Amino acid sequence: MSSSDASLGERRSVHQMLGGGLVADVILWRRRHVTIGILVGASAAWVIFKVSKYTLLSLVSRVLLLLLSILFVWAKAAGILNRPPPPISKLHISEKVKNEAADFLQSKINNLFSHGHDVALGRDPKLFYKVSACLWLISVISSWTDFLTLACISIACILTIPMLYEKYDDAIKRYLRLGNAKLGHLYKRLDEDCVKKVKKGILEKRKFS
Repeated sequence: MSSSDASLGERRSVHQMLGGGLVADVILWRRRHVTIGILVGASAAWVIFKVSKYTLLSLVSRVLLLLLSILFVWAKAAGILNRPPPPISKLHISEKVKNEAADFLQSKINNLFSHGHDVALGRDPKLFYKVSACLWLISVISSWTDFLTLACISIACILTIPMLYEKYDDAIKRYLRLGNAKLGHLYKRLDEDCVKKVKKGILEKRKFS
């Protein structure tokens, strides 16, 4: 097997790069109903909070108040009219679910702390530059808009850009290669112009000295 074939064999798909699980399926629209539900929910949340001027805490409080009031009246009316009470099952978190959630959070948080420790001590310069660039980009974008709008735009981008990239992978890479070649040619011309100017400046300086 040639090196090119090996590289093609080892090439990871977008689904694999996203983890290959449920999250990857949702982002790449392989579970279309879940993806559409998230997009609709994010859009509805943006409209509700923007139009009604509610905050998250006030909206949740009012929804819970309305729900509890309905259930309370239903239960009291059912007792008076000898009807069955509201069909509410007793909710509880099992020990297995609790342990799995705790292990998952512990793993992710420890991994985050480990990377943060390496960045803070300068052990991973590339990661430091990536984190710094992301934080700077977030600070710039957040100065243009509020958190809710930014969150909705981020969700829309997460649920569209990877899917479009997977669908038009070859075309995107072709345009990227062309753009990279043009940038390289432009950089070479600028570099040659700069070298010429520096040489010309040195020669003129020698003439006057």
